Amino acid sequence: MILLCPPGVYRAQSDTDLLAGHLTGTATGRDVLDLGTGTGALALAAWRAGAASVTAVDLARRCVATTRLNCLLRRAPVRVHRGDLFAPVAGRRFGMIVANPPYVPSEAAVLPRHRAARSWDAGPDGRAVLDRICDAAPDHLTDDGILMIVHSQVCGPQATLDRLERRGLHATVVDRSRIPFGPVMRSRAGLLERRGLVAPGDRLEELVVVEARRG
Repeated sequence: MILLCPPGVYRAQSDTDLLAGHLTGTATGRDVLDLGTGTGALALAAWRAGAASVTAVDLARRCVATTRLNCLLRRAPVRVHRGDLFAPVAGRRFGMIVANPPYVPSEAAVLPRHRAARSWDAGPDGRAVLDRICDAAPDHLTDDGILMIVHSQVCGPQATLDRLERRGLHATVVDRSRIPFGPVMRSRAGLLERRGLVAPGDRLEELVVVEARRG
């Protein structure tokens, strides 16, 4: 679907599309939480898939406003909150949590808060936001709840699986897709090579979708 995407808001790309493809049937009848909603693409995909309710959260005011507008234009009853990950929904549990978080390794450990790079910069190993989601998600899932996350191979999918397993969830990689580097990954190719996260000269990125349920 075509969504409004003003400057400074992450435009839905291949990673979003890959995860959205798993919502049909899976999100049906569930209360869905979309973390780091951006334009609201995943929230709207969950709504179109027949979710019982959809809640979207983003830290950036511009993303919150964009998601609200995109949902209003489609008359989608999505609740949109501004805040840091699970903070706006403290105490609530959901039948499904979806996330396409920042996951591109960056030079600095301090994450940006007020510029476009906040949508992709994720610390030296790309896991600054991923690990927080893995640690907190089980406390916000119903007994039959599902967590679905998309991220790059460079972040280490096994680290995601292991972290979720330690929190009591059974996690598996349910989809993979190799795509050419986008602009951000191309600009970081040298950094990724120096850190051993990609092979020299490799300019293809593997995306993975991780699904986790209670064991």
